[in-house]
Amino acid sequence: MSVVVVTGSGGLIGSEAVEFFAELGLDVVGLDNDMRRVFFGEEASTRWNIQRLKEKLGRRYTHLDLDIRHREEVLRVFERYGKSVVLVIHTAAQPSHDWAVRDPFTDFEVNALGTLNILEATRRYAPEAVFIFTSTNKVYGDTPNRLPLVELETRYELDPTHPYYEGIREDMSIDQSLHSLFGASKVAADVLVQEYGRYFGMYTGIFRGGTLTGPHHSATQLHGFLAYVMRCAMTRTPYTIFGYKGKQVRDAIHSYDLIRAFHEFFKAPRVAEVYNIGGGRYSNASVLEAIALAQEITGQEMVVSYDERNRIGDHIWWISSNAKFQEHYPEWKLTYDVPRILREIYEENRERWKPK
Repeated sequence: MSVVVVTGSGGLIGSEAVEFFAELGLDVVGLDNDMRRVFFGEEASTRWNIQRLKEKLGRRYTHLDLDIRHREEVLRVFERYGKSVVLVIHTAAQPSHDWAVRDPFTDFEVNALGTLNILEATRRYAPEAVFIFTSTNKVYGDTPNRLPLVELETRYELDPTHPYYEGIREDMSIDQSLHSLFGASKVAADVLVQEYGRYFGMYTGIFRGGTLTGPHHSATQLHGFLAYVMRCAMTRTPYTIFGYKGKQVRDAIHSYDLIRAFHEFFKAPRVAEVYNIGGGRYSNASVLEAIALAQEITGQEMVVSYDERNRIGDHIWWISSNAKFQEHYPEWKLTYDVPRILREIYEENRERWKPK
């Protein structure tokens, strides 16, 4: 028996991982206690997604309602499955800048302490397992905002001669910048995963993503950019743009493309490897551009307002360089761009997101 443990299994990336690896014939154990509902309210609950996985996958999926902050419970799970665990995909997190300020203790305990619990349980009971961590581009703090950006009609852009024009590389410093408390807790987790790789020789991969998206996102205002834009467009919910004239740029990677990258790493793992991962130049949009696309797809105008206050630690422009990952895993490539992503979100959520 080969087991994959997925934390945050009801979330966007976690559920995509559950389905992908179960369909490959592995037994999947998911850990998720629906903390997303605690963070963002009932509309963000992942219960519907967990139920969908149970019904679709049957015996191939075992769900455990478990809080990763509870060390002894985590250790018991890994002791139970032991060396049958061949892969750990750690996606569980508190994912919002704004929420972290409300409760810094919970943010740090979930993001940093929770990661330590999963790492140590893996080291003790499944030390040969591949450990994949979904980090974030927020570990770079606001350093990307110091890039010499140019304001265009619908977006900010970087001069084509700049070394990062094709995407920000892993050589950007994560030090001496404003991160937000969420960014700081993810830095702690990111470095812990690197250290367990280097210090203990574990196969650990750190994937620093930006806008991770797809149709199974429980979108909410504080987290889930593209899915939330489309949800607002479909339900006629007012959408607020926060700062930067709506010209802030995000690259977006579909959950399926990200899990395919995880699979490549699983097949040929490395020790303490760090990758920026995202839509790159292939898949990106500003807030204004995403709104325009959502309106085009739905055929109706959105209700949009503007708040001049940008979110603390937010990026004005982020496009990832996937060059390092593609050098290591040349078989992998992106298959979804922003228009295709938004169209899929629209098509798959027509019943869930009917106008009120």
